[in-house]
Amino acid sequence: MLVLLAFIIVFHITSAALLFIATIDNAWWVGEEFFTDIWRVCRNNSNCSEINDSLDDYATIQAVQASMILSTILCCIALFIFVLQLFRLKQGERFVLTSIIQLLSCLCVMIAASIYTNQYEEIHKDKKFYEDISEGKYGYSFILAWVAFAFTLISGIMYLILRKRK
Repeated sequence: MLVLLAFIIVFHITSAALLFIATIDNAWWVGEEFFTDIWRVCRNNSNCSEINDSLDDYATIQAVQASMILSTILCCIALFIFVLQLFRLKQGERFVLTSIIQLLSCLCVMIAASIYTNQYEEIHKDKKFYEDISEGKYGYSFILAWVAFAFTLISGIMYLILRKRK
């Protein structure tokens, strides 16, 4: 039982780490001479500009930013509540609250990655920020966001199935 508990905690911490990396790191859309994320656009590692409201699709980027931040916060809250429930739940009860919060985190990261997937052409067509950037590809932060979606979904389901034992 202790091994299962350790696995669940490590799996949850891994999910949180993936969400932090996907949210913070700058590789959602990459090319040979540039990389961009949900916060800024960089060319040649030295010429970086932050994404602001002068971008035509700034509301779309803000939705992705907000969803990723909310997902990361909810994942951390779910871990905290899981630890609390380990000491407060009666034997045989399920970790329903932890599961609900983790599944909400899963939903938020899915929304963020889906918006970016659907709108990346519209986002990167603005020539003020994205000159010669349309010929890029998805970067590892974008892929990590989708992996974090799968991890948070699996851990949310695990918490729903899991019962507290002695």
